[in-house]
Amino acid sequence: MERFEKLFELLPDSVESVLITSDVNRRYFTGMKSSAGTVLAFRDKAYLLIDFRYIEKARETVTSAEVIESKDLYKEISSLLRQKGVRNMAIESMDMTVSRLNVFKKHLKFVGILETDTLSNAINKLRIVKDDDEIKCIMKAQEIAEAAFDEILNFIKEGVTEREIALELDRLMLEKGAEAISFDTIALAGENTSMPHGVPSDKKIKNGEFVLMDFGAVYNGYHSDMTRTVCVGEPDEEMIKVYSVVLAAQEKAIAAAKAGITGTELDSIARKVICDAGYGECFGHSLGHGVGLEIHELPNAAPRYDKMLEKGAVITIEPGIYIAGKFGVRIEDFVILTENGCINMTKSAKNIISL
Repeated sequence: MERFEKLFELLPDSVESVLITSDVNRRYFTGMKSSAGTVLAFRDKAYLLIDFRYIEKARETVTSAEVIESKDLYKEISSLLRQKGVRNMAIESMDMTVSRLNVFKKHLKFVGILETDTLSNAINKLRIVKDDDEIKCIMKAQEIAEAAFDEILNFIKEGVTEREIALELDRLMLEKGAEAISFDTIALAGENTSMPHGVPSDKKIKNGEFVLMDFGAVYNGYHSDMTRTVCVGEPDEEMIKVYSVVLAAQEKAIAAAKAGITGTELDSIARKVICDAGYGECFGHSLGHGVGLEIHELPNAAPRYDKMLEKGAVITIEPGIYIAGKFGVRIEDFVILTENGCINMTKSAKNIISL
């Protein structure tokens, strides 16, 4: 019940029960991956209602909630609510569709459904601070991704396509123990690297081009995220200059990253380095984002994220410079914030690599 207890501590005393319906939050609270299931939690007990497809696995693995085989979900929820005598139930407003909300209202007319962001905000706040088990999973995911990166360097050469690099990275991560890839792997070359989230194509790599790779692995539900930009052959002076500016911006941000700094402040530290070098208009995205059960989650290191970053949060630090029609450079690590600094979980070299 530990996570449920922490959740209710973040909720107003007036909230008597919560309904968790999203796949990612159900996994966060029960530890079990599934594409179906509903969690109904009260201040003294939680229940996982799940159908026949998952019941055996749930009974074997879930310890934080009582497992109930669901055959008539709305009747079962209604029965539990009546047994507990509660007057209200909070929902995940940020995930539940209007259509599904209307179905719950139809079947649960006797209870007040709290449609505000109260529950979603509380869950997001709880998930920001990672516990030791979560950190171990994230670090393992990162180890898998970095092992794949080490090998992909031997694969990249003139004549190989962007798509072939992306597919090989995916294969390597899965071969090395990833349960999935964190997101659609980005592998771009030459002028295509100026597109921060470009899609790998059949473009063949040429000598003297940058190759930008943004990728990550999933381990036990937790994601990793990293970006490296390497060169096939020797980079020219402009490429070396831009790479050096991006690296300097990232290193300065990592040195400043710690609990208590705001997302806005951290973003501005890296952004100033890039602006001072004359490339401010070429850095159009935020510095970073949270990583955990989702590849993008709170908190953010961004111009408009003026909240303080908390101890135990995991965030990416990924400045970039993108010059349309020429090339782009992004270098991305991700760190755990501590009271006095941060722990960088990304160990791969960041000096410019010529293949």
